[in-house]
Amino acid sequence: MSSALSAPRVTVWYDGGCPLCRREIAWLRRLDRRGAVAFMEVGGAADCPIDRAELMARFHARETGGPMLSGAAAFAAMWRALPLLRPFGLAARAPAVLWVLERGYRLFLRLRPWLQRIAGGRT
Repeated sequence: MSSALSAPRVTVWYDGGCPLCRREIAWLRRLDRRGAVAFMEVGGAADCPIDRAELMARFHARETGGPMLSGAAAFAAMWRALPLLRPFGLAARAPAVLWVLERGYRLFLRLRPWLQRIAGGRT
């Protein structure tokens, strides 16, 4: 396998104003040694492939040539592109696993404003 960087296989959009998001994306960038993921900070309307409010409300990703994904499905797509996390992304292809992950993600979304306040970010 070539050590050269390849074209991104997945594009993810994240809230750059969220301290939790910035920390997680920094960690994921360190894992992405092959450039498999394009990380797009949602800055303005021009950066948004869908409604900006929708993009800011949930995590979104798109695999090359695929549909826009959100929530746990978006995380699973990103995980499949990162060798260390690939087993989790593959496991999430099972409907029951993805269902459990989505329920966990929805719980996180309810806790996110509180966690952001603790981390010193906006709500």
